[in-house]
Amino acid sequence: MAFPSRRRRRSCSLHAILLFCFLFLIGLSFAEEASHDGDSPKFPGCDHPYNLVKVKNWANGVEGETFAGITARFGAFLPKEEKNSYRLTAVFSNPLNGCSPSSSKVLTTLSLAYVYFILLLIELILSHYFQGNLSGSIAMAVRGGCDFTTKAEVAQSGGAAALLVINDKEELAEMGCEKGTSAQDISIPAVLIPKSGGQSLNKSIVDGQKVELLFYAPARPPVDLSVIFLWIMAVGTVVCASVWSEIAASEETNERYNELSPKVNVHSYFLQETSNASAFKDDTEKEVIDINVKSAIVFVITASAFLLLLYFFMSSWFVWLLIVLFCIGGIEGMHNCITTVILRICRNCGRKKLNLPLFGETSLFSLLVLICCVVFATVWAINRQASYSWAGQDILGICLMITVLQVARLPNIKVATVLLCCAFVYDIFWVFVSPIIFHQSVMIAVARGDNSGGETIPMLLRIPRFADEWGGYDMIGFGDILFPGLLVSFAFRYDKANKKGIANGYFLWLTIGYGVGLFLTYLGLYLMDGHGQPALLYLVPCTLGLCILLGLVRGELKDLWHYSSEDASSRASSGLA
Repeated sequence: MAFPSRRRRRSCSLHAILLFCFLFLIGLSFAEEASHDGDSPKFPGCDHPYNLVKVKNWANGVEGETFAGITARFGAFLPKEEKNSYRLTAVFSNPLNGCSPSSSKVLTTLSLAYVYFILLLIELILSHYFQGNLSGSIAMAVRGGCDFTTKAEVAQSGGAAALLVINDKEELAEMGCEKGTSAQDISIPAVLIPKSGGQSLNKSIVDGQKVELLFYAPARPPVDLSVIFLWIMAVGTVVCASVWSEIAASEETNERYNELSPKVNVHSYFLQETSNASAFKDDTEKEVIDINVKSAIVFVITASAFLLLLYFFMSSWFVWLLIVLFCIGGIEGMHNCITTVILRICRNCGRKKLNLPLFGETSLFSLLVLICCVVFATVWAINRQASYSWAGQDILGICLMITVLQVARLPNIKVATVLLCCAFVYDIFWVFVSPIIFHQSVMIAVARGDNSGGETIPMLLRIPRFADEWGGYDMIGFGDILFPGLLVSFAFRYDKANKKGIANGYFLWLTIGYGVGLFLTYLGLYLMDGHGQPALLYLVPCTLGLCILLGLVRGELKDLWHYSSEDASSRASSGLA
């Protein structure tokens, strides 16, 4: 059997290289941040955790949109269930910032200056709409003018049952205590809502409607069922990609069912040839990127630069560009996976050919599959904001990663060590160290899609939190599957080339190590109260570390370190001869 040269194995199509680089540059960390307990100072009486709050509202008895709010470091705790809370009338404080008690004695300021007279008239007009009896009501105040504890003390002195602060921005700010202040005497709950929520309530009150509010803070479950499904998807993707050569292999000779005319290279981006050769032939004749030490080191620099580009210039159009690229990669991945599986089952499906202008001779079956994949990706892109869009995103993402792991390969453990150690440092730096420089985690900010106009980066697997009343998603970045997946795929090829069994090989143990590493990632999220975690912090030791340890114990580390797939193929070829 003749084997292609190293040069041929490294000469890959431009689209494969771009796809590989693109995915690795945006291989984000497992960066789901469920906790809102920030780093604001804590004092006696001002040491409560920040909890998310559901703010239900009614205008003249008609229920409106439920707003999300956040509790303060001080004040009374809110009930966790709606049935244990109370529906109370909401009134605006007078003055609106809630920094001083309402009183008719303000009239004495008329003699101070004309400007005070103007301010009084404005306040009297506002009080016609906003001022009500605070006793037994929920006092609403706008942010600013004084600290949060002062607003709460003023509302409590006026007989209010709770305080609602309206933020001046579309975010949930932390209501802490100023140094030297005491909040031990504050016995009413305080909640902050975004600017848009306050504007909605203000409109109802100005229209003369009676507004009622109800606060409660449902607890988030420490572990959601979605974590199990996400774990299965991640581990399953790695295993499936590793054994894909066995799925694609056929006992028959190599036949190309969906190959387009080689004269039109740009269209071959989508319609890839589906090989049905034997295991060794399939491994050597298809396009493969052999990662080397230099490219592994360059990764850290390029990936960091790309991450900073996303961080500083994130916008809706930028995310849209990533969505388009994701769809292109997803279409190719789906096409590859579907044609490979179906042609493995029914080899005659691809025999019918068509002569198309520009395309030349192509397989009818492959063309139909391509059209279906384009329609699927287009429908997902149009409905990407829908509650069910996560399913389409995961399907496209899994197919894409399986294809990438067929194109990109680690030649030996030496390269794997350099690549995974670089990724290890990259992940930890941009999650844990970057806040020291940029005042927030760059990785988490990019994963959340800050400043993206409501759009989110699609390069991750996500699944809804089924048991969480707050909803949201558990997610894992492509990089946390691709990096360990490269090593697990190498282990499968190494075991196969050296005719190792399940127990004395490396594939099974590295797969178990990857699963354990993911479990430790979720455990870290739980112990760190939901703060975003760099998954590679756990995955690299559990995969690369385990592989090196097994190699040392078995005396095979030197062979693993300098292993060459070409040499293994040559030995196999000699054995077959």
